[in-house]
Amino acid sequence: MSAMFVVTGTGIQFAQNKRNEGKGVRYSMDDWDRKMMARDKQLTGSIRGQSDKPVAPEEFKINSVWKVYDSFRNDFL
Repeated sequence: MSAMFVVTGTGIQFAQNKRNEGKGVRYSMDDWDRKMMARDKQLTGSIRGQSDKPVAPEEFKINSVWKVYDSFRNDFL
């Protein structure tokens, strides 16, 4: 019985570690954290990845959700 708890706990720990790219789990995120995660996703392609480059890549100009929203809004409203 205790072996089942060990296997389950190890599996959950592995899944969380894999999902967060080896970094700790984020608790009590606010809007700022969510916005920074979206920015990190645009810059690096990963929610947990961060970039130290002072200039954003060229793709950053065209992969904004707002451009999709504007075109969607203009087409249907």
